[in-house]
Amino acid sequence: MDLFIPGPNAALKPFLSSGNKSLEICPGVDSPIITQCEMGYALPLMLLGAWEGHHHLNSSGGLHLTLHHPQGPCSSPPPSPLPFSTVLLHDAARARSFLRPRRSAASAASSPLTPGASLGVGNYVARIGLGSPATSYSMVVDTGSSLTWLQCSPCVVSCHPQLGPVFDPAASATYRRVPCSASQCSALRSATLNPAACSPSGHCIYQATYGDSSFSLGLLSADTLSLARRTFPGFVYGCGQDNEGLFGRSAGLIGLARNNLSMLYQVAPKLGSLSFSYCLPTPKSTGFLSLGPYADVAASRVSYTPMAPSDLDPTLYFVRLARVAVAGTPLDLAPEEYAALPTILDTGTVITRLPRGAYAALSKAVAAALKGRARPAPAYAILDTCFRGRAGALGVPEVELAFEGGATMRLPAENVMVDVDSRTTCLAFAPASRVAIIGNRLQQTFRLVFDVARSRIGFAAAGCG
Repeated sequence: MDLFIPGPNAALKPFLSSGNKSLEICPGVDSPIITQCEMGYALPLMLLGAWEGHHHLNSSGGLHLTLHHPQGPCSSPPPSPLPFSTVLLHDAARARSFLRPRRSAASAASSPLTPGASLGVGNYVARIGLGSPATSYSMVVDTGSSLTWLQCSPCVVSCHPQLGPVFDPAASATYRRVPCSASQCSALRSATLNPAACSPSGHCIYQATYGDSSFSLGLLSADTLSLARRTFPGFVYGCGQDNEGLFGRSAGLIGLARNNLSMLYQVAPKLGSLSFSYCLPTPKSTGFLSLGPYADVAASRVSYTPMAPSDLDPTLYFVRLARVAVAGTPLDLAPEEYAALPTILDTGTVITRLPRGAYAALSKAVAAALKGRARPAPAYAILDTCFRGRAGALGVPEVELAFEGGATMRLPAENVMVDVDSRTTCLAFAPASRVAIIGNRLQQTFRLVFDVARSRIGFAAAGCG
C-alpha cells in the first residue's frame, strides 16, 4: 500500500507500507546502551519494578513520578548540542508562528518533567506509556500544541535519533488506524492548522508543522495510553513516519492545548477534571506534569488569574498582564501599555516576550539596578540587554509580574537572566511584535495550574518540591 501526504508546497510524499520488510527501522538511529537509570525508556512497563519505585500518590489520589535531568548521571548525552544562539533563532521562529491565523476555528495521573535532552532545544519532556503491552517513551510537553504524536516504525521517510526504541504498531495488541470517516480525522484542521489527507485504503493522515520548521507526518491512530498506573483505551494520536526538527532525543510530543484531540481533553472524562498542572525544573532539579485534580499542601499558595479570550487562537492559554515591577518598584507605564498585546503562557517558547513599551522599561530598570556592579556586554542573538558575569553572582534585582485578578510571579535571578556563555548573562526577555509570551525560562520552579473547566490559571512559587 502506498500512502500520499501533501507536503508544504502541495507536493506529494510517498509513504511505503509498514509491511515492507526490506526497510530499516529509522535508518541512522543509534542503539544506546540501556543503563539501569534509563531502562524505563526501553522495557515494557509491566516489567519495570524499579521504575515504579519512583512513583508515589499525591493527596488527591493521583500518581506523581520523578525523572532526572537529561544531563544528570542517569541520562544519555545529546547527539549534537545546538549553540544557544541557534536555539534563540528557532525560539524567535516559534514566537512568530503564533501570529498565523487559524484556518478554522477526582483522581489525577502525573508524569515528571525535565528539560529537553538537547542543551539547545529548550523543551521539557515527560514519559508516557503506549500500546499493549505498554512501553515507556520520552515526549516533549507543549501547551501550544493539540495533537500528540510519536515516531513509529518502520519510519519510512525519516526519524530523528531518540532515546530507546521507536514505537512499533505491530507489537501492540490494541493499536488501530483511524479511518478518514471518523470525527477525529475531521478535527485535525483545528488541531494542527493543516487539513487531513486520506490514504488509498481510507486511513486518516495528519500533518503537524511547527514555527521552527520542525514537523511530523503520518497516520492518525488510536491505542491504549498509560499514565503512571492509569490506562486510557482508544487514545487518539499521530503515528509519525516522517519526523524532522528540534525534538532533542524525545520520541514525540504531548499536546496540551484546548482542543478535543489534545491529551488533556481525551483523558479528562476518566479523571473527572478538565485541568492540569506542572512545574518546570532547573537543570539541577526535577519537576512534574499532573493531569486532573491536584490538591496538596501547596494549593493554598496558588493565586489565580482568569484566562483571557483572544481571537488569535482559541486553543492557546491567554492571560492579561497588569504590572511589572523591578526591586519592588512598578515600571512607569500606563495600564494600556501592558494590555497592548494578548499574552500567551507557553512551555515551548524559551524567552519571554513583552509589549515593546514594557520591555524597554524593564530593560532600562534592570540596567539601572546593575549599574556599577556589572559591565554591559554586546547583544547576543535576539537578547539585547547583556552583562559580563554570571546571573547568580551579579545581584540581579527581583522582577515581579502581576496579572489580572491579583496573581503574581516574583522571579529570582535565574528566571530573569540567562547565562549565554561562561562569561555573559542576558535579560531573558525580548520585545514582542503582535503577541506577548510568558516563556519557559521565566516559568522554571513555579507551579502553574491550568483549571480549564473554571477558565483560570494559577501560580505558586517553589512549586517543584
